[in-house]
Formats: sequence, C-alpha cells, structure tokens
Amino acid sequence: MRRSVLPIIAHRLAILCYVLFALFPLFWLLKVSVTPNDLLYTEGVRMWPSRTTWEHYAFVLQHSDFPTFFKNSLIVAGSTAIAVTICASLSGYALSRFNFRAKYWIVALMLLTQMFPLVMLVAPIFKILTPLHLTNSLTGLVIVYTAFNVPFATFLMQSFFDGIPKDLEEAAMIDGATQFTAFRQIILPLTLPGIAATLGFVFTAAWSELLFALMLINGNQAATFPVGLLTFVSKFSVDFGQMMAAGVMALIPAALFFLLIQGYLVQGLTAGAVKG
Repeated sequence: MRRSVLPIIAHRLAILCYVLFALFPLFWLLKVSVTPNDLLYTEGVRMWPSRTTWEHYAFVLQHSDFPTFFKNSLIVAGSTAIAVTICASLSGYALSRFNFRAKYWIVALMLLTQMFPLVMLVAPIFKILTPLHLTNSLTGLVIVYTAFNVPFATFLMQSFFDGIPKDLEEAAMIDGATQFTAFRQIILPLTLPGIAATLGFVFTAAWSELLFALMLINGNQAATFPVGLLTFVSKFSVDFGQMMAAGVMALIPAALFFLLIQGYLVQGLTAGAVKG
C-alpha cells in the first residue's frame, strides 16, 4: 500500500513545486506593486511588506500614459489574433485538404521564415515600412505581427484539420453543399478548440512583443505597453513600484482572455499534441 501511495504523493509534490516556482514571479510582482517607496529598500527581503499602498496604481492610471499604452496593446493584439486566425484557418485547411504543385515549396518557405532571428529582420522591415508610412503606426505593427505569426498558426490549424475525417465534407457535398459551405458549417465548428488555441497563442505573442514595437514606434501615442514600461526607467533610477503596478494591470486582459477560452484551449492543446 505504501509503495503505491508514495509515487502519487511524490508526483503531487513535484507538481506543487513547479506551480509555486512558476507563480512566484507573479506574486513578487504584486508584492512590489503594493509596497511603499520608503519601504522598498529599507525592509530587505520580506514575503509581504509591513505596510501596503495603492498609490502606485493611482499614479499609473492618473498621471502616466499607461491607459494609452493599454489601449494600443488591446488594438494591436486583438487585431493580430483575429487576422492571423482567419488566415491560418484558410491556409491550414488548404494545406490539409488539397494537393497542388507548389504545396511543398510553400511549406518549405513558411518553415524558412521561422529560422531567422528576429533581430536580423528589424532593419529590412523598417526599410520596407518607411516609404509606406507604416512606421510609428499601429497598422504597421499589426501587419508585421500578422506576417510573423501566420506560419506557425497555419501549421497549428493544419494539425486540427488533419484530424477531421474528409468523409464529413464529402457527405455534405453529396447532399448539395459547396466546398466552402461544408468548410463553414461542418469543419469550422469542429475546429473551435484549434481556433481557440490559435487565438490564445497569437494574442499572447502580440500582447507581450517588445522588439518590433520598440524599433518601429517613436513616441507614446502609438506605443504598446511593453514599450510603455520603459517610461518608468529614468536615467539614474527605476521606479519599480509604478512599473510593477503597470505590469500587474497589463496581466489582466491576457488572464481574462485565457479564462474565457480555457475550455476550448485545453481541448485544443490536447488535440494538437495527439494529432500533430
């Protein structure tokens, strides 16, 4: 009996340790955000401050450009997630269901785009976007994020389409439905877990991206929140309280988004792992 129980206990303890390790940075983020400035460097390392304050949150909301950064990130991440999911659904379905001459070349090119470090592409992208007046623009960021996330999202969606029998579409077309009607009314509802997983991955990637947002945006009016966090860093000091408060508030949309799609996301991750 003991031999059968001990592995279960060890397994649960290992999971608990991993969860605590993963959540501890978030806890510390919250702790610093409610710590007054006069205690931040005087109390040393404590699990919780002796006195808490909400002044950092009040300053971030009332006396900084964080609401603008927040709005810009919502626009960019939401638009990118929707655009990428639509493109990936169509292209993933095409790669899964059709055989055409350039199919393997297209797949090879899409894989090739994932092999280059993003730092190498900043200068060429800036050179391309400047004549089009898309630098310092949310539209330019959405285009760049969409271009870089479509290949991965396409392969992700293709794995879900591969797991759906073609007989369902053939039966619908025998009954008089067109290929697009069968795709829209039969296949898409069955791939809702995959769509949710794709939305989640792309939204998170666009929400937290810093490199292109930093290089392509000048000024606070079009800056996203990862760039906006740098405004709390001055030449000689860093306001950790305000920065952490902004970070805590920036986590809320992503947490709510994943909470809404949690059921579909778990199904999608499981199905993608098995079918992919």
